[in-house]
Amino acid sequence: MVRWKGKVEDIIYTSGPPDRRRRRRKRKRKRRRRRRRRKERRRRRRGRKRRRRRIGEEEEQGEEEEERRKSMSLLARSSPPECRAPLNKFSLAGAERELMPKTLEGQITMEKTPSYFVTREAPARIAAMSRDTKLIVVVRDPVTRAISDYTQTLSKKPDIPSFESLTFKNRTAGLIDTSWSAIQIGIYAKHLDNWLQHFPAGRLLFVSGERLISDPAGELGRVQDFLGLKRIITDKHFYFNQTKGFPCLKKAEGSSKPHCLGKTKGRTHPNIHPEVVQRLRDFYRPFNLKFYQMTGHNFGWD
Repeated sequence: MVRWKGKVEDIIYTSGPPDRRRRRRKRKRKRRRRRRRRKERRRRRRGRKRRRRRIGEEEEQGEEEEERRKSMSLLARSSPPECRAPLNKFSLAGAERELMPKTLEGQITMEKTPSYFVTREAPARIAAMSRDTKLIVVVRDPVTRAISDYTQTLSKKPDIPSFESLTFKNRTAGLIDTSWSAIQIGIYAKHLDNWLQHFPAGRLLFVSGERLISDPAGELGRVQDFLGLKRIITDKHFYFNQTKGFPCLKKAEGSSKPHCLGKTKGRTHPNIHPEVVQRLRDFYRPFNLKFYQMTGHNFGWD
């Protein structure tokens, strides 16, 4: 038995009576439970956010795939044989090939892949498959295109650097970073140069992205002429969606609601400093002028 040589007051102050110790232990247990509950709530919130983000990305991919599927299943009538683009291993592989409709006499099979125009190896491979292939490229103001590209990436990765920091190698000197894909894609003359080494200019049609919004029937009229088709699609097939800021395609009589752009399209662009926009316009101007000369069409981006 250990004997305490101090005062009774010391014992009370140090350990307290049994009731006080029990209350202290009880408070500690409560605090531990509260901490565990808070930790569990934070873990669940993070899990819900991850699930919402994943569902959003899956919906985006689903909408893009649906648009791709619809564009690939477009069959036009009254086309001459030389306008047909047959099924091939390069443009379609594996599951994608199964999505393509069969090309019958008097029909056109179409396939849409935006990256073809800027992929260096694409022209040679497509030319090896068929030099009779007709190519349609939708282009828009490269400055607006770069901002739109950044907006799409920002919606998926909110923590990316600012548009300005990605645009310039050196902001003070005004050096544009052409290694950034959003900038590089807009140098249309450079990409077209690569295609003209394998296809004559008459095999390519460049559609104005701006006119596709302001006058969709007019631009699609050019497409139908290019493919040797009768002009079936006219103004009556479109109406302008004020909410989206884009035209919608009306369905055939007796069918469901019109086809408008999905959630991934028509996002509000972030505010970019006017000086940055002007520097980009100055950068693209010589490339745009060369592109106008190569295509014989002034897109009015300057």
